Amino acid sequence: MAVEGVGLPVAVVTGANRGIGFEVVRQLAGRDHRVVLGSRDLGKGRAAAARIDPSGDRVLAVQLDVADAASVAAMAERVTREFGRTDVVVNNAAILYDTWARARSADLGEVQRALDTNLFGAWRVTQALLPLLRSSPHPRVVMVSSEGGSLASMSGGTPAYSVSKAALNALTRLLAGELSGQRVLVNAICPGWVATDMGGRGGRPVREGAAGIVWAATLPDDGPTGGFFRDGEPVPW
Repeated sequence: MAVEGVGLPVAVVTGANRGIGFEVVRQLAGRDHRVVLGSRDLGKGRAAAARIDPSGDRVLAVQLDVADAASVAAMAERVTREFGRTDVVVNNAAILYDTWARARSADLGEVQRALDTNLFGAWRVTQALLPLLRSSPHPRVVMVSSEGGSLASMSGGTPAYSVSKAALNALTRLLAGELSGQRVLVNAICPGWVATDMGGRGGRPVREGAAGIVWAATLPDDGPTGGFFRDGEPVPW
């Protein structure tokens, strides 16, 4: 069933049935967006969507495994069919915060799995939705990154996660440069250490981490592109 609200901007958020992604959906829906809530488990996605939007008028859950090309293609086809537009893409899905690992002895199979979701997943989703983004009056792509991917502060540990996020930052720069003439703003956002299932206890509230992502998703047309930010302030690459 299509979400009602002709004329409202459409945002697609990956990995959104919990944590930061869920809060990004909630905040965007509250800012008059129709939101496609992507979740690997459709049942969990539908339950999450119902918590945000019990009426089903503003949030639509779709099955989306960003590591599966067929799943990404099916999501893009459904968004095209039901909405005919995409204005915002938030590439939030991520796995494997491998605090136990070291680059010198890392399981390269684990590293490859992290890259397939954290880097290639974002790449797949962006490519799949790019035709719709190009038609948007205010297209935005947000890569949910991490300071763990900052070369300036990298010194060892979490190799799969850090390498995948550094590569995601590089993709951000490439896409921003290539799409600048088409008005697509592409930025990487570090939400900071947030109290989620991945981040663990002790982090700041999820709403605060999500707010920086929503900031990038709703930038004005003269806003930055090709940057790396936390709370609207630049983070060293």
